[in-house]
Amino acid sequence: MKLQLVPTRTGITWVKLGMRTFFRQPLALSGLFFMFLAVMSVAGTIPVIGLSLALALLPACTLGLMAASKEADTGKFPMPTVFLSAFRAGRQQLRAMLVLGLLYGTGFWVIMGVTTLFDGGNFATRYLAGQMPTMEMAQDPAIQNAMLAFLLMQLPLSLMFWHAPALVHWHQVPPAKSVFFSLVACLRNFWAFTVFGLAWMAILIFTILAVSLFAGLLGSPEVAGLVLLPAAMLVAAMFFTSTYFSFRDCFDTSADGAP
Repeated sequence: MKLQLVPTRTGITWVKLGMRTFFRQPLALSGLFFMFLAVMSVAGTIPVIGLSLALALLPACTLGLMAASKEADTGKFPMPTVFLSAFRAGRQQLRAMLVLGLLYGTGFWVIMGVTTLFDGGNFATRYLAGQMPTMEMAQDPAIQNAMLAFLLMQLPLSLMFWHAPALVHWHQVPPAKSVFFSLVACLRNFWAFTVFGLAWMAILIFTILAVSLFAGLLGSPEVAGLVLLPAAMLVAAMFFTSTYFSFRDCFDTSADGAP
């Protein structure tokens, strides 16, 4: 296995492949995506340890979605059990995946802790409660600095764990090394990932505008409320489907025969 550099236009290719693969198996991939959301939601509701548990499970669950995308890409129907790929790969692999989850959770809590230095924890409290800052709070320079600090630190954390679950699962790369290799792969293919991210943002914005326009033509704002969330979830499911292709193209795995 070795790192591959891809052209900038590959970012668009990943988007196209994600959408095409999703529509090959829309019911299966939608169901698995909602299973992912359900696991994260249920884990998050457990008192005291809920959020930490959800963070620890996140790499294993995102690996399940990537494994489902891989199966759909080869023409197979992804069964619900594919979502548990990380938990069915053996004790050693499961331990490595859970270590990866602990690393991610630790990084997230460190970021939350840093944001409290800017505003005394106001942003962190609302974020952890799933609440958006009010307009008055958003105009507070301290909270603005906390939000900026969060964004600046969350992005590299996400890149560090973008490929890490797949590297651990399919290539038996140790958790710490997988985090490093993931970050290097994303940075070396910076422009492809930039195009990839901007394209999905554009698709989401277009979806919101299209739903709003449709509701406006019908003269029924309620329609927008009913359709917008499912439409956004559909875009999110296609986004997660496309992440497998970003991993596949960033690493040459021909030497070891892995995906």
